[in-house]
Amino acid sequence: MMIILRIVKTLCTRRLPWAFCVLALLSFQLPAQQSSDESAEGSVALSVEELKKKVIKLNRDLFILEEDLLFPASTQFAVFLSVDTGKLLQLDAVKLKLNDDIVASHLYTERQLKALERGGMQRLHIGNLKTGNHELTVFVESTGRNKQVYKQAATLEFEKGTGTAALEVRIRDNPFNYQQEVTIVEWD
Repeated sequence: MMIILRIVKTLCTRRLPWAFCVLALLSFQLPAQQSSDESAEGSVALSVEELKKKVIKLNRDLFILEEDLLFPASTQFAVFLSVDTGKLLQLDAVKLKLNDDIVASHLYTERQLKALERGGMQRLHIGNLKTGNHELTVFVESTGRNKQVYKQAATLEFEKGTGTAALEVRIRDNPFNYQQEVTIVEWD
């Protein structure tokens, strides 16, 4: 009983929604009678595992509902980043500007760069955007082998329709001019 109360207290102090705490308290049921301490601990462990599964399922459902409420499909707008660099230049920072407002900026760690270079994608920005014409500008800063700083920018004017809009910022090494090619592509 004390173990369960300690777990519930831990869940509640981690700033989880009260729904989790209430679920934790309501889901816990004491065993009828235990013949030994071992069976009591086993029963408690099973109850804790069941509780964890319920909390994880509830958390997933709440996350999906939150995404739907905050970013409805008719106004949802997202920008992703993909990288094919590292041979000539190393990505340092990215800044994203939407309609003259800076909406995202990111400085990269070595670990993040390795993940991007292995084919990962980063979600730079997600938000709501009204229908109509818009302008997206991305500023990229990278460092060469001789520690020289290189800066590139790309701009895309696009029309946001009534559905979800997604754009991808692609950064690639260009061996011909020792620069990076920065392009913005609209997903279908």
